[in-house]
Amino acid sequence: MKLVILDRDGVINFDSAHFIKNPNEWKPIPGSLEAIAELNQAGFRVALATNQSGIGRGLFDMATLNAIHDKMHRALAQNGGRIDALFYCPHATEDNCNCRKPKPGMMEEIARRFGTDLEGVPCVGDSLRDLQAGVPLGMKPMLVRSGKGEETLAAGGLPQGTEIYANLAEAARDIIKNS
Repeated sequence: MKLVILDRDGVINFDSAHFIKNPNEWKPIPGSLEAIAELNQAGFRVALATNQSGIGRGLFDMATLNAIHDKMHRALAQNGGRIDALFYCPHATEDNCNCRKPKPGMMEEIARRFGTDLEGVPCVGDSLRDLQAGVPLGMKPMLVRSGKGEETLAAGGLPQGTEIYANLAEAARDIIKNS
């Protein structure tokens, strides 16, 4: 099975320092929806792994998160794409759960659900914690410069072998080319 795991905010949609708290704030980064559709058409299953601590902080509820994701799914469908599985961590940092990236719990759950090993599976994110979550499982870290990507790159300390791309569209083209 060909699989790609993506972060949401800053990779698929524009990020906000104040969280994406409602569907109106969810706006796709140009080219990101088409990139997911291209991955799908090339035979890739696409999973989403996203920290959503706004729930644990009381900034929005599950109904709102579902409405945000419904908007994303509809926008993807209009572009011929789909997310095959969506995983999120609703906890605040201080909850110290195993599912919040940079811990690997969400990635481990994705591996279980898909019944696959994640060795070499592309893990696309815009923050260090997105990339770190996949390292213990042998995933291929891919940093996009969209979202917080430029800040992440400037801060350094990226996992060994991290590949750097302008955005998801560029990363997807490379993933497809090398599959």
